[in-house]
Amino acid sequence: MSGKVIIFSAPSGAGKTTLVQYALRQFPQLEFSVSATSRKPRNNEIDGKDYYFLHADEFKLRIASNDFAEWEEVYPSLFYGTLHSEIQRIWQNGHHVVFDVDVKGGMALKKIFGRQALAIFIMPPSIDVLQKRLQKRATESEDAIKQRVRKASDELSFYKCFDQIIVNDRIEMAKNDLIDIITRFLA
Repeated sequence: MSGKVIIFSAPSGAGKTTLVQYALRQFPQLEFSVSATSRKPRNNEIDGKDYYFLHADEFKLRIASNDFAEWEEVYPSLFYGTLHSEIQRIWQNGHHVVFDVDVKGGMALKKIFGRQALAIFIMPPSIDVLQKRLQKRATESEDAIKQRVRKASDELSFYKCFDQIIVNDRIEMAKNDLIDIITRFLA
């Protein structure tokens, strides 16, 4: 069985996770694809719910076994990826898959799923706003925030590769845009 997929991509801090969670509450036929990562869990993150937390060596073994639909080494020894088994699990439940992935992962998934996929890029209003959001989140060191802001500048250049762009300046407007886009795609 196969269904549709909706791919959310954005630089860290753009509000992607907030919008993904909103979409999942509004559309019961959608189900979140839990990504795998080699990073350590943040406070309150649960293995199997937020991510599948794998040691970097285990992640590499699973790459070698072709267990991932897509994967990327985002930073040295920091991997993220989408397991084939997760996609199949969701389709077997009769749902459409929702991905929350970085920009390169989003483009890879769009290439894999083609017309079955809707790729949405969440755009921050500016790099300055993005940096302030990351600082307010208070989950990472100042050096990690600087690294994410540098990466965001590069990621923003790929927005044209996505089917839809939502500028997340005012969250209520972004939510309304999201509902319209997903409703049209699922129709």
